[in-house]
Amino acid sequence: MFPIKDSVPSDSVPVVTRALILINVLVFFFELMLPPQSVEQIFYLFGIVPARFTHPDWAVSVGFPIDNYWPLLTHQFLHGGWFHVIANMWTLWIFGDNVEDRMGPGRFAIFYLLCGTIAGSTHLLTNPDSTVPSVGASGAIAGVLGAYLLFFPTARLVVLFPIFFLPLFFEVPAVFYLLIWFFSQLFSGTAALAGPQQVGGIAWWAHIGGFIGGMLLCGLFARRKRPSQPDEHALEWAWEPRPR
Repeated sequence: MFPIKDSVPSDSVPVVTRALILINVLVFFFELMLPPQSVEQIFYLFGIVPARFTHPDWAVSVGFPIDNYWPLLTHQFLHGGWFHVIANMWTLWIFGDNVEDRMGPGRFAIFYLLCGTIAGSTHLLTNPDSTVPSVGASGAIAGVLGAYLLFFPTARLVVLFPIFFLPLFFEVPAVFYLLIWFFSQLFSGTAALAGPQQVGGIAWWAHIGGFIGGMLLCGLFARRKRPSQPDEHALEWAWEPRPR
């Protein structure tokens, strides 16, 4: 299932969400201008290579900088291909504006980066011997999904579900979509731990760590609402009703 639209309108312009999307897109286009060898070097230097932190002797022998933890932050702005960046930015566009509404721009920016750092740390701890770089904003965005689940439990989504070559659109509760997404990550992450230790591909546990981190932290970053400001957006379907 791929989310197309949610039922919660934005109360304000999501400046941080838009800025994050713009920065990620600009960094991706910068990657496209570089030769493949240079992109690979950037991924190793600014992506998360778990063995770099867990095996310092090996890291020094291959030329990694010592005591440099910036990759926990910088890996969030690198992407490995068109589908990777488009899927991540579209998901951030769908869910980020509403979470930013509840937190405010400044708090949302800190929350997003913190969830991405938690996601990267989770990947590091669950794959300590991996020498494969992990990049992408999906861990931070998973934190946004976790916050959305708690902030807007009765929101609804229109999702695309392709059957062969036929695109079908369904209306589903957001809580259903988000829980299905989370447990699919948990199942895949558990299966990955049982497999080879040299991990590549999707960083499942980064998604899991980011999602749980977002659920645990979102209450600390939410703005207190005045008594005259009921959170109606989380309780009603805001699109045009169907004729009966």
